[in-house]
Amino acid sequence: MQKTVLNETHRESGAKMVDFGGWEMPVHYGSQIEEHHAVRRDAGMFDVSHMCAVDLEGSEATPFLRRLLANNVDKLKTAGKALYSTMLNDAGGVIDDLIVYFLDDTRYRIVVNAGTAAKDLAWMTARLDEWRLSATLTPRREGARALAMIAVQGPNARSKVCQVLPEYRSACESLQPFMATMAGEHFIARTGYTGEDGYEITLPAERATSLWRALDQAGVAPCGLGARDTLRLEAGMNLYGQEMDETVSPLDAGLAWTVDLISPRDFVGKAALVTRPHQYQLLGLVLASGGVLRAHQKVLAPQGSGEVTSGTFSPTMQQSIALARLPLALTIGETVQVVIRDKLLAANVVKPCFVRNGSILV
Repeated sequence: MQKTVLNETHRESGAKMVDFGGWEMPVHYGSQIEEHHAVRRDAGMFDVSHMCAVDLEGSEATPFLRRLLANNVDKLKTAGKALYSTMLNDAGGVIDDLIVYFLDDTRYRIVVNAGTAAKDLAWMTARLDEWRLSATLTPRREGARALAMIAVQGPNARSKVCQVLPEYRSACESLQPFMATMAGEHFIARTGYTGEDGYEITLPAERATSLWRALDQAGVAPCGLGARDTLRLEAGMNLYGQEMDETVSPLDAGLAWTVDLISPRDFVGKAALVTRPHQYQLLGLVLASGGVLRAHQKVLAPQGSGEVTSGTFSPTMQQSIALARLPLALTIGETVQVVIRDKLLAANVVKPCFVRNGSILV
């Protein structure tokens, strides 16, 4: 398995390590529930160095992204602005979901998922060659220019980062949501995957351990993949391989807001989306009684059947919740039946955002 630069630090902290897409990563440091609550109530940090930062540079970097991505990079006008997008295949399926940071018209930073990084790079490189555009892609995982990433999330995350990096306090405090700034050797983005405020900090790999330990000393709780998953599901955020993959349209995965079908711009997969029927919608479920919702459970409704894509027991709500791919005719507020161990259990259909900024929304 591949290891991040913080692997030994996790082990020293007593983390339980697991295989996550070929990477040895911490699933928890003793209590997944306590780590979840730390992020909702105070501040927690995650090693996300297994994700891959890719630098795109060249005179035709912008035309390349215009054709490559479903979302429109022409929206990016300010240095540091971030854009969430899907990258599609010709059939309109999702190769990956990613974040693009605009640096200037010839420079972007792209952050792709860990398990799809090799596939993503191969796809992007092939498109560059096919379209004969002048740009280069540089993954920042290995060698002298390798980067690490630490996500610090929670209501007190920003203040604790400023405490640990006081020289960058001004740059951090003025940063708006979904923006990034270069502060010394730190690329600090006000983004996240938990439904809480905070920063994702990208820095030279050799400096990651000292930052992690300084954050730990400042009271930021180390958190593993277990808490990261329950937090993102409470926030109603998609996970690649669960809500979407190469066989699923972003329109069926609740990601229509990331697809620009209005402008005349063409992009890979656009023709398929225009001609392919929109079959499902992604909605939330809250189980009305005991039991736990899990991926791949069948959902039954008068309008047709669907499937749970991600499910868990919510530590914040103390109820079982899920994201599910459901018939288009179904509406929020209705009740459906979920097949759990050969039993039909009632679940309420809700807007797919359960908890944000510490507040229960359903």
